[in-house]
Amino acid sequence: MATRTQARQVALQVLYQDDLHPQADPAPDDGMIDERLADPRAAEFARELVAGVREHRDQIDGAIAGAAANWSLDRMAATDRAVLRLGAYEILCAGTPAAVAIDEAIELAKRFGTAQSAQFVNGVLDALVQTANE
Repeated sequence: MATRTQARQVALQVLYQDDLHPQADPAPDDGMIDERLADPRAAEFARELVAGVREHRDQIDGAIAGAAANWSLDRMAATDRAVLRLGAYEILCAGTPAAVAIDEAIELAKRFGTAQSAQFVNGVLDALVQTANE
């Protein structure tokens, strides 16, 4: 598995924890990232993703809410929310090509979400890209 894909998986797990326990101390997250990613470049990339989503969460959530027709963030599964936040961050803030960010998000949704998660994530991120390009 590619280094960046592994980093995204670990970042997703941290972001999922953030979503379920918003008041939790984020300090142990570095230890978890280091424990799960032996490659220092992958660990750094995971940290960048987590920090970026945390820093831009209001902007990201607004963009997701605007792109997710008839869905509020509260109604989404926590896993789907975390995948969408990660994908939206990469598209809107990190400069990752939209096609790459969407493909990676779909794979994360397939691995960690429900049977419908990949299709849902694809639709929301595609709409987000369309909205961002207008």
